[in-house]
Amino acid sequence: MKKFCIIFLTSIIIILTAVGFGGCFTSASKQTDYLRIHIRADSNEESAQAVKYLVRDKVVEYLTPIVASCESKQTALKSVKTALTDIESVANGVLVEQGYTYGASAKVATENFPTRVYGEYTLGAGVYTALIIELGSGKGDNWWCVVYPPLCFTGATGENVVYKSKILEIIERWKNG
Repeated sequence: MKKFCIIFLTSIIIILTAVGFGGCFTSASKQTDYLRIHIRADSNEESAQAVKYLVRDKVVEYLTPIVASCESKQTALKSVKTALTDIESVANGVLVEQGYTYGASAKVATENFPTRVYGEYTLGAGVYTALIIELGSGKGDNWWCVVYPPLCFTGATGENVVYKSKILEIIERWKNG
């Protein structure tokens, strides 16, 4: 009987731990813990979509050291708001370099996002605070990810995305350690 109780309690603890970690990216209450990024292309023309990814690469490269040192969403939000002019400059630099005559605008606002899967983790649909970058009219297809915690960093081109997060690294160390 004692052995059964120990196995039963251990199973309950394992299940609760798995549910807790599995749900940490889907809980509606966690939406306030994230700062997302949303880059909208000027149009759905192939060239406008291609430049969107070039802008994405440069903006994420610029933002990575800024948000990597942030320890809360509030500090990340403050850092991003302080850098809005520079973010626009980075995006505009790419547009000019690629021969586009339209510009980019950057702002922080709240937006509704659909459910998004990042590797084995899911961020549920809902309203999130986001850095929004519009290229030209901003009427084309878009790209979005998470600025804080820094969940995504881009590869060299196109859709190559590597997902990374300090929180996930800590969880993985704990699970494997």
